[in-house]
Amino acid sequence: MEMTFCSPERIRQLSPLLEPYGLDVVVVADDQPIPGSWFGDPEAGLIGNRLFVRGDTPLHSALHEACHYICMDNSRRAALHTDAGGDYDEENGVCYLQILLSDRLPGYNRKKMFAEMDAWGYSFRFGSARRWFEEDAEDARKWLLDHQLIDEKGNPTWNLRQ
Repeated sequence: MEMTFCSPERIRQLSPLLEPYGLDVVVVADDQPIPGSWFGDPEAGLIGNRLFVRGDTPLHSALHEACHYICMDNSRRAALHTDAGGDYDEENGVCYLQILLSDRLPGYNRKKMFAEMDAWGYSFRFGSARRWFEEDAEDARKWLLDHQLIDEKGNPTWNLRQ
């Protein structure tokens, strides 16, 4: 399976998508370590309101870490360095939101996101990201609604969790 990476073109699409959240995408040189990466290179990193990526960072990783920033509360966001933390419900909200945001990137969509999440090894009770999203993620959707991160139609509200 071919993975989608944070190429310069993808960064030009990702930056304006994340801008309403106050999140800055910072490109790291390919031969440098990624600051704030919880899983290590080449996975995306978070420090404050900066999302660090390299050309070999998978796009799903960048969106996942961005969604951690969006879904965490203000106190954790203010102290954010590498470890996004959060509980089970928040993690599910993060995964759900990254799928929704994937549809907003030209040439990318939830179908591609599902495949890349599965290839990376995200684990869901039904064995695939798609089945989880379509059959088992009502609690994640409700969590995002309760925190006003999506509207009733499943569209992002462009708000950060308070």
